Amino acid sequence: MKGLELARAYYEEYGKPMIRKEFPGYEMRIAVGLAGEGSECFGYDDECSRDHDFEAGFCLWLTEKDCEEIGFRLFRAYEKLPEIYRGIQKEKTSFYGRDRRGVMEIGDFYERTMGYRTVPESLEEWLFIPEYALAQAVNGEVFRDDLGLFSQVRQCLLSGYPEDVRKKKIAARAVTMAQSGQYNYERCRKRGEYGAAAMALAEFVQAGISMVFLLNNRYTPYYKWMFRGMKELPVLGWLAQDMEDILTGKQDQSMLVEKVSAAVIQEMKRQGLTAGSWNYLEPHGFQVMEQIRDGTLRNLHVMEG
Repeated sequence: MKGLELARAYYEEYGKPMIRKEFPGYEMRIAVGLAGEGSECFGYDDECSRDHDFEAGFCLWLTEKDCEEIGFRLFRAYEKLPEIYRGIQKEKTSFYGRDRRGVMEIGDFYERTMGYRTVPESLEEWLFIPEYALAQAVNGEVFRDDLGLFSQVRQCLLSGYPEDVRKKKIAARAVTMAQSGQYNYERCRKRGEYGAAAMALAEFVQAGISMVFLLNNRYTPYYKWMFRGMKELPVLGWLAQDMEDILTGKQDQSMLVEKVSAAVIQEMKRQGLTAGSWNYLEPHGFQVMEQIRDGTLRNLHVMEG
């Protein structure tokens, strides 16, 4: 059983009856689900990932006011739920969810995962939040949220980046891909600097995967889940195997770099982000920069973000 299924079953069998019995006046105010850190929140957990941080448990998200009123009592009640469920241990948690599961205030959850207690207010805030942080703020599932406050923030984040921020990041990724893969990789190889060449390819792939997520208006997860997440994307997700082959050297790496770059340029054109005929990604990045309407973002260095 996957972690999300385990969490939902544990909640339905023990969590929901506990809330209904001990907190009837708050039953429709407590949001419940599983999200945040951990492969199970992305649905990527397997037998190998169960050797650490895998548990039977779920999150209980409260407003600040409700946290003050029932937070500690709810924490105590959650701790009294069965410690082992379907053979899986329920880990001990700290008060107000300082660990990954248990009781936590809504704002505390979002601050822990992405650094802000609610939806970022400025484009600059959006720009500099790590992509993996946004990915873990919106993964998993919400099992119940009658009040809707937790889901309100979640849905805003799930809508993706503000368009100017998305364009700024796409411009940065285009230039990084051009400089690392299309330019520096071959130069490093010709000099016999094979370690530097390998690093150039790694830089190209990391920027390329981020680019594909951005072209889908999705957030790139933590590096060890990048390839799995990319394969699920409807736009250019098929490039995941080529990206992997670039790193593993299973095919001609220079050829694959150009194949990936050409596919990215074609998709950028399809989305109206560029109209240039260059095979090199860098000028496309600068053309995207010209489309950014916000003056502050447009005047940043092209590779920022």
